[in-house]
Amino acid sequence: MVKISEEWDELLEEEFNSEYYKNLREFLKKEYSTNTVYPSMYNIFNSMKLTPFNSIKVVLLGQDPYHNEGQAMGLSFSVPKGIDKPPSLVNIFKELNAELDIDIPESGDLTNWAKQGVLLLNTALTVRAHTPNSHQNKGWELFTDSIIKKISSLRKNVVFLLWGNNARSKKKLIDTSSHLVLECAHPSPLSAYNGFFGCGHFLTANKYLITHGILPVDWGNL
Repeated sequence: MVKISEEWDELLEEEFNSEYYKNLREFLKKEYSTNTVYPSMYNIFNSMKLTPFNSIKVVLLGQDPYHNEGQAMGLSFSVPKGIDKPPSLVNIFKELNAELDIDIPESGDLTNWAKQGVLLLNTALTVRAHTPNSHQNKGWELFTDSIIKKISSLRKNVVFLLWGNNARSKKKLIDTSSHLVLECAHPSPLSAYNGFFGCGHFLTANKYLITHGILPVDWGNL
């Protein structure tokens, strides 16, 4: 049995005991023993370890972890301190600067967002080195879809940031009468100019939270 926290473990007990997750676990055992896989097996569930279920204010959905050495840390879009910021993260910070006049930080570590209630969740939680999307369709999507559905049904007034087609495909899992869903292009250099820049999502998210009596996210606290 995986141990994340008492709260998350109880919520996901059915998933951890499911046939698909047992198959996923066997796949991962083999992958970690025969290939280089990111993140470290100890960091796979970092997003949930840092953000308790009942503290979630915002869900920022990514696709799969960074696949180059030293980048993946179990938080979507985030890299550890001292690691160069990937292009998508650079663009996220540019949008933050344009919206909220927040100085672009030196570090790409988003841990403080996670601690404020931003669930930095990828749809697949592991990846083989230098091989993007290599752990898709192995069971992770069933697992993370379940998380999204539980947030939708058991929480209220959460902001879902869905950037890019992969994330936007999850909108069908969310009760839009109870939550705010914000969609736009992915922040990668290939698509950021097609609707990510100028999206206003950070400002809109905080206005929504404040309207519902929820402390806004201090996006500049990094």
